[in-house]
Amino acid sequence: NAEKALLPGYHPFQWTPPLKNVSTSTDVGIIDGLSGLNRSVDEYPVDAISKRFRYDAALVSALKDMEEDILDGLKSNDLEEYLSGPFTVVIKESCDGMGDVSEKHGCGPAVPEKAVRFSFTIMNISVPNSNNGSVRIFEEAKPNSELCCKPVCLMLADESDHETLTAILGPLIAERESMKSSDLLLEIGGILRSFKFIFRGTGYDEKLVREVEGLEASGSVYICTLCDSTRLEASQNLVFHSITRSHSENLQRYETWRSNPYHESVDELRDRVKGVSAKPFIETLPSIDALHCDIGNAAEFYRIFQLEIGR
Repeated sequence: NAEKALLPGYHPFQWTPPLKNVSTSTDVGIIDGLSGLNRSVDEYPVDAISKRFRYDAALVSALKDMEEDILDGLKSNDLEEYLSGPFTVVIKESCDGMGDVSEKHGCGPAVPEKAVRFSFTIMNISVPNSNNGSVRIFEEAKPNSELCCKPVCLMLADESDHETLTAILGPLIAERESMKSSDLLLEIGGILRSFKFIFRGTGYDEKLVREVEGLEASGSVYICTLCDSTRLEASQNLVFHSITRSHSENLQRYETWRSNPYHESVDELRDRVKGVSAKPFIETLPSIDALHCDIGNAAEFYRIFQLEIGR
C-alpha cells in the first residue's frame, strides 16, 4: 500500500461541480492512452502504445506529495493552519519528444521507435488574504528540474504524427478544459480544502508548438510561432516584434482554411490564414521565440565576422 500511495488513483477527492464527461470514481491508476481502459500495471498488453494517468488524479497525487510544503507555507506566513482555501495552483504543462527509444539488440514488439511525454510542474500555490490580495505559500525553487516534473502520459509515437498525438492527447486536454471551471475538494492535513487550477502551456519547443497549434512545420515561410511574419519580413525588420497569434485566432483561421469561404486559390488562402493548416488542439502560452532572436542576432554576428575576417 505504501507503494500504491505514491501513484495517482490512491487518494479520494471530488470536484464541484463534477467534471464533464469524466467519471467521478477516484480509484483510477494507469489508463490505456488509446482505449481509456483502466488496468493494473501487471496486466498491460505488450502492444499498448500509450499509458497515462487521469489528469485530475495525477494533480491530486502531486498535491498530496506536497502536503508538508503546503502546511509549512501556511505556518511561515502566519496563516490559520485550518484555512480551507480556495488555494490557487499554477501548473506549467510540458510536452516533448524523447527521441529514439528503440531496442538496439533484441526482438522487442514492433512499435514506433519514438516516444513523447506529457508532464506538468506545480509552479506555485497561493491563498487569498484579508486585504483582497493573495499570499504565495509555495513556490517551486527549481521549476526546470526533472525532480518536480510529474509525468501524465507516455506514448510511443512520433511527435510529428498529428493524428496519433491528437487521438491520445485529446481526452487529456478535454479533462484539463473541464478542470478550469471546477474546484477540487481534497483533504490536506486532515482538513478538506478547495483548490483552483490555472494551466500554462509553456513547456513546448517550437516544433511541438507548431504541431499542436496547427501551424506549418518549421521550414515554413511563416517563420514565427508568435506573429504573422514571413521570413522576408522578419529579415528586414530586426527591431519591432509583437505577439499577435493566439489559440483562438488559430482556431478561426483553421476554420477558414477548411471551408475556404471566399473561394480563393490555395496561395491566396494560405496567405489569409498565415500558415495555419491543421486543427489546433492544445493552447500553448507564448514564450520568447528563439527564431526571432536568431534573426536579430544573425545580422549582428555577421558584422562581427566580417570585421574579424577583414582584420
